[in-house]
Amino acid sequence: MTTAQRPTLEAVARRAGVSRATVSRVVNGSTTVAEPIQQAVRRAVEELGYVPNLAARSLVTQRTDSVALVMPEAATRVFSDDQVFPGIIRGAAQELEAADKQLVLMLAGSPAGHERVERYTTGRHVDGVLFASLHGEDPLPGRLARLGIPVVCSGRPLDGAEVPYVDVDHVGGVAEAVRHLIGNGRRRIATIAGPQDMVAGIERLIGYRETVAAAGLPELVAYGDFTRESGTAAMRQLLAADPELDAVFAASDLMAHAALRTLREAGRRVPDDVAVIGFDDIETAAYTEPPLTTVKQPIVELGRAMTRQLLRIAAGEQVEQALMLPTELVVRESA
Repeated sequence: MTTAQRPTLEAVARRAGVSRATVSRVVNGSTTVAEPIQQAVRRAVEELGYVPNLAARSLVTQRTDSVALVMPEAATRVFSDDQVFPGIIRGAAQELEAADKQLVLMLAGSPAGHERVERYTTGRHVDGVLFASLHGEDPLPGRLARLGIPVVCSGRPLDGAEVPYVDVDHVGGVAEAVRHLIGNGRRRIATIAGPQDMVAGIERLIGYRETVAAAGLPELVAYGDFTRESGTAAMRQLLAADPELDAVFAASDLMAHAALRTLREAGRRVPDDVAVIGFDDIETAAYTEPPLTTVKQPIVELGRAMTRQLLRIAAGEQVEQALMLPTELVVRESA
């Protein structure tokens, strides 16, 4: 039995009636070849089932047609029931598929992982880098941008690097949630804040503090890390600090889920005794007991918008330094 040989560049050239060099230019995306000749080459490629050598193509074009999405988180967080990370991945993958490019997911939840990401991206193995969930003053986005590598972040880099970013209106979303509580007569409003080494945690706390201060109300803050476990500990701390509190804004739905359970265990009725609002509008928010009022952020669209910005930069276009997406308060029975 004879194994069929893969079609070669020379075979495509013969079928299209052009030179091998012309075929090479067409399959490598050159715009210097006349459109009728391009059509003839593409027709021959399709008829023969020719598959371009991607390694050779990347040498010619200096492109890899792949983009890295860097998550500075442990795998247990990225693949947990927190739908923020899967949402960003899904949005980025949708845009890249439409652009015929590949997504390279890279986790950087440890120093070794961070170093691996730095080696890979500075080695030009990808055409651009998306950063999600930045912690602290990570210098890598700014360093890559200075090397001429297209970079877009989810949220403002905390080290002040002039890197384009896309984010949601954390401050405005929280302000709307707290005003909703105040409008319903709540006066002892606490918050379970997110981690203060992340823009989302910082700005959601700012939104809470500014709104209660404007209403002349006291603030009561406990801190979590966007997980259920931290939400449980923070809710217990808040109840111990002020047993008469009548509302809680949690900076993530997972922490709000934990607050609902902790309040129930403490004999507090939601919303009769204590109203609860979360942030994210993950799928399970509508199925808690009672259903959770929350701030909806367009997380899939965030991933898509980041990717669109990155592709524009890679194409040599100018983009906005900051692109902000709106949030929406989704009112359910918990508040």
